[in-house]
Amino acid sequence: MAYWISTILTIVIVYIIISVALYYLQDYLLFKPEKLPKDFQFYYENQETEEYNMETRDGATLNGVLFKSKEKPRGVVLYLKGNSKSIKGWGKFAVDFTRHNFNVFMVDYRGFGKSTGKRSQKAIKRDLQVVYNKLKELIDEKYIILYGRSLGSGFAAKLASMNNPRMLILDAPYYSLTKVTARYMPFMPLSVLMKYPLPTYKWLRYVCCPIHIIHGTNDKLIPYKTSVKLSKVNPKLTKLHTVIGGGHKNLNNFESYHNMLDDILNKKPKEIDLQTTSINVIHSSKRKAKA
Repeated sequence: MAYWISTILTIVIVYIIISVALYYLQDYLLFKPEKLPKDFQFYYENQETEEYNMETRDGATLNGVLFKSKEKPRGVVLYLKGNSKSIKGWGKFAVDFTRHNFNVFMVDYRGFGKSTGKRSQKAIKRDLQVVYNKLKELIDEKYIILYGRSLGSGFAAKLASMNNPRMLILDAPYYSLTKVTARYMPFMPLSVLMKYPLPTYKWLRYVCCPIHIIHGTNDKLIPYKTSVKLSKVNPKLTKLHTVIGGGHKNLNNFESYHNMLDDILNKKPKEIDLQTTSINVIHSSKRKAKA
């Protein structure tokens, strides 16, 4: 009997140690920042850029780069990136929008690039609202497009739920970050431990603008079925775009991805008169009796 009690106590102690370690180490596991010196100069071939620094109410600095359209801009895309590197590398994706005559603004989260400050889910959400408000001072909100890539998809959904942008585009989004982590740690009490639960599905319920979800069928990190599930949260406003064979980090290498962006950014959805379609047609296998 003493042996079993000792074994159970050992398991409980190990479980508690792992839980505590997960709580305090998750920032290092989740975020893979690249820090840049204050005097670093951003340069992107064939792209005109302007760097900005914004101060937050708690004294942090948010560093961002505006990529300018070569022609009169049709609006601005607030691009919220993934969990690694800095906008030094992520800036290469701006061309996918400037080529359609949209300006693009990218910002580094706290602790990434030149941005400073103590990181938390609440702080990042507050920071991004500050950025959004700054954009609204420069351009009417109806010309702002929110684009969230991977980690940034949750924050983009939150911003869209609190504001009224032109549209929301989610690239390889997660249902919630707690769900993603649960795939690797199914026996841990993640609902209690996660400092960054990022419940995308909850925020999507309150989004009032068109929602476009782009996901690859070969995504090993965040399965494609996640976006199928998300598309059902706010179905009347959501359209799911599927990149056949696309993974988590390589959607930009697929021609279909760029065709999808072209459709999303340039083509206005047509109003359909459902009364002229087969939606209410009743099919019957029975023949009417002859008189």
